[in-house]
Amino acid sequence: MFSGSIPALVTPFVDGAIDEAAFRRLIDWQIEEGSSALVPCGTTGEAPTLSNDEQHRLFAITVEQAKGRVPVIAGCGSNDTQTALWHMQEAKAVGADAALMVAPYYNRPSQAGLLAHFSYLAERVALPIVLYNVPGRTVTDIKPETVIELARRFPDRIVGIKDASGDMTRLTAHRMALGEGFDQICGNDDMALHYNAGGGTGCISVTANVAPRLCAEFQAASLAGDMDRAHEINQRLFPLHQALFTDASPGPVKYALAKVLGWIGEEVRLPLVACSAESRRAVDTALAHAGLA
Repeated sequence: MFSGSIPALVTPFVDGAIDEAAFRRLIDWQIEEGSSALVPCGTTGEAPTLSNDEQHRLFAITVEQAKGRVPVIAGCGSNDTQTALWHMQEAKAVGADAALMVAPYYNRPSQAGLLAHFSYLAERVALPIVLYNVPGRTVTDIKPETVIELARRFPDRIVGIKDASGDMTRLTAHRMALGEGFDQICGNDDMALHYNAGGGTGCISVTANVAPRLCAEFQAASLAGDMDRAHEINQRLFPLHQALFTDASPGPVKYALAKVLGWIGEEVRLPLVACSAESRRAVDTALAHAGLA
């Protein structure tokens, strides 16, 4: 269902408010540059700092502006099951194509709790779910056996996973149990080359915010088996993949966007602050290496 280069969109702010005009412009630019789907309200979109109304508004804007040109995977995750359900209901109501559902954070549910949480959601909203496993942020790890059980219980609902666990063996475990129809999407830009080689279908990407065409070309080459071209592009992008995490994300990528585009500002919401001078230097160097500045 989902493949290729999928940006986890930043949320532009001006004086503390969402810059809707810049967000719409970003959506158009992403589609024009070859992105294959869009993810609003993920971690890169600063979802933890958005009000519920803002989050639902961003779902609606993304669907409206995309105009069916690419799928929209709305970031609906929460550590409260009822809030996650509400987000999914709103995403479906405005026409999103799927929900990105992170493992509940801070609560630290067991595997049985994760199974119950995601089952509850899958049973109540007719919207495909892409699981999001990022134990480095959530502490909780969605183990392969839980992913497999969910996909077997709800084959029309649990359609894929964004995996940022860093454990490449899970690709094979998932693939052996679920086949090629279960979308395995990389959650780490710097691992996307190896992830696709192991059977992945794409990347939900931070770097694609600022380098959408290169990321799309990389994904196309990688998924087509043109590894020479994929390696070439990966080497152009690799320093940028790393530079965008030299400070708390999305500070560095917003700085990069401000440099490359000029019409998106660097503003982030507390508890994040603007990225450091050292991070800016790393981003500047990486943008030059990629041929983007």
